[in-house]
Amino acid sequence: MSDTSSSKDSSNGSSNDSAPKKNRKPSLTEQRRNARKLTLQALYQWQVGGQPANEIEAQFRINPDMKEADVQLFSQLLRGVINEKAELDVTFSPFLDRNIDELDPVEVNVLRIGSFELLRRMEVPYRVAINESVELAKVFGATDSHRYVNGVLDKVAQKSRRAEIAARR
Repeated sequence: MSDTSSSKDSSNGSSNDSAPKKNRKPSLTEQRRNARKLTLQALYQWQVGGQPANEIEAQFRINPDMKEADVQLFSQLLRGVINEKAELDVTFSPFLDRNIDELDPVEVNVLRIGSFELLRRMEVPYRVAINESVELAKVFGATDSHRYVNGVLDKVAQKSRRAEIAARR
């Protein structure tokens, strides 16, 4: 079963998942991707603004973009990352080339989301967890942050998903 889907644009026959679709409910994959994007934005607001997590979650739940997102996944990721921040940081910090405090807030929160998915969402294939984080870094991070995120999360996966990785070889 694929974690991605495509659709045909009836006007020209081309496939374009990123184009807005009127009167079409987003696929489950798109809803999950949107939940991750909103989670990253909420975590950024939490880290930089210092607002309580429950207030941020309430604000995001009324955000019109939430209609296109998997609300349950958003809540699970937001609460999970915040509640397990220290453990997540310990998980990926050995693979950093600098102190965690020197990372950009976007990068560190992408790493937290990816690490959370690798550690706590075993139903998500490790390649999907890494790829989704890399895509977040491409959209929201600095120019080459996606490469950095990919390298760090690959090492987290090697440590936390040994059996899954071995089964794919």
